[in-house]
Parts: sequence; structure tokens; C-alpha cells
Amino acid sequence: MKATIYHNPRCSKSREALAILKETPGLEVEVIEYLKAPPSRETLKDLFQRAGMTAREGLRIGEDAAKPLKGADDDAILDAMAADPILIERALVVTEKGVRLGRPPEKVREIL
Repeated sequence: MKATIYHNPRCSKSREALAILKETPGLEVEVIEYLKAPPSRETLKDLFQRAGMTAREGLRIGEDAAKPLKGADDDAILDAMAADPILIERALVVTEKGVRLGRPPEKVREIL
């Protein structure tokens, strides 16, 4: 099986999720450093839908750039994430079994 992780190496939770993936026997792991190679708005929308989340639930609210999005709808949040990927909560993990936000990191086990 293959797993893709949208990863930020500076984030401890993202590093923990990646470690779980790397420790899983037989799992091929693709690492996308999303700050260097941001997903498109359409990709984000698809990932959140597949994870059963709203864009707001995937928003990293602790970032200063998230403050203006307090009352925004999902379309505006997706636009903002596409323009500034630091707003994407991490880590997002994709396998053939689904998509999970690794918060807490152990949630990625649900799709392994």
C-alpha cells in the first residue's frame, strides 16, 4: 500500500505522523512538503471532502493569517489556503483507505 503525507518538517505532529507511516511494514511513503509544493485549491477541497472535514476544520487557526478568516465560508478558506499554504493544518495523510488529518498523529493509523 502507498501513503502520501502533506508534511511540514518543522511541525512536531507532522514528524510524528510521518514516523508512524515509516514504521508501518510494507508501506510506501510519498512525502510532499506542502510549503514547497502547495496543493491546489481543488486538491485541498477533495482531500477535505474525502476526510469528512470542512475547510474550516482543516484551517490552522493559530496562524496570524487565519484571523481574517474568522467568519469566512469554506470557499474563501480554500482560496486562502491555496494562496498561503501555512494555513493548512498538518499533517494530511492519504491512502487507498481514505484521508486523515494527523491530529493527533495516531489518527493516521485509521487508514493504514
